[in-house]
Amino acid sequence: MSRLRHENRLMNLVSVEDLCIRYGAHTALRHVSLTIERGEIVTIVGPNGSGKTSLLRAIVGAHRPDSGRVKCKPGLRIGYVPQKLHINPTLPITVDRFLKLTDRVSPDARKVSLEEAGVPDTLERQMSQLSGGQFQRVLLARALINRPEILLLDEATQGLDQPGSAAFYRQIETVRHETGCAVLMISHELHVVMSTSDRVICLNGHICCEGTPAVVASAPEYRMLFGAGTGGALALYRHDHDHDHDVPSTMAAE
Repeated sequence: MSRLRHENRLMNLVSVEDLCIRYGAHTALRHVSLTIERGEIVTIVGPNGSGKTSLLRAIVGAHRPDSGRVKCKPGLRIGYVPQKLHINPTLPITVDRFLKLTDRVSPDARKVSLEEAGVPDTLERQMSQLSGGQFQRVLLARALINRPEILLLDEATQGLDQPGSAAFYRQIETVRHETGCAVLMISHELHVVMSTSDRVICLNGHICCEGTPAVVASAPEYRMLFGAGTGGALALYRHDHDHDHDVPSTMAAE
């Protein structure tokens, strides 16, 4: 058994152990422990101020923990899609040039990343001319250029309408399927969480509950934060390609 546990630990891309983060007298996160394994989609949900972004910042090394630690696989390649990125609309910059800003990548790599992000025809478009959904997919393409092993998304669909958000997250599922990368995302769109995630972590300064979407949807801690009616509403929001999966009874019987 000890050998099996050791092998499982070797598979983890990220391990967060007893993480605590404070801002002055305010404790943002306390005693948070979790792991992210290869190829899984994990979503963090929680109310505003629950420490979701602080957790992501700690994982990418942008915030040093006050105690505990974050361990990443040696040489881990991380792709990051921010909540938003402001580009001056008067700045003449094409998508192709934007993708070349920080790294020297080949034209083929830029084209492939745009195809994987679902916007293959935007290479010569001006960034200022993109729709909100196209803009976020270009940010996704930028994150995919270096072939990440894990993709981090910090509420990457904020500002998009519901169809746009659903389409974006379907693309994330496609990316995971085609590249095998793990995905760790923060989302306030609970219906999307339940239709795209392998595992959900409910955060409110600490981990309230975690598990499969069906388990979390029925957890008392989740209901206290988001209301007792969310389970049934979430169960109704299924993508067309999900129809071959049964809706968990704990979600459908609300």
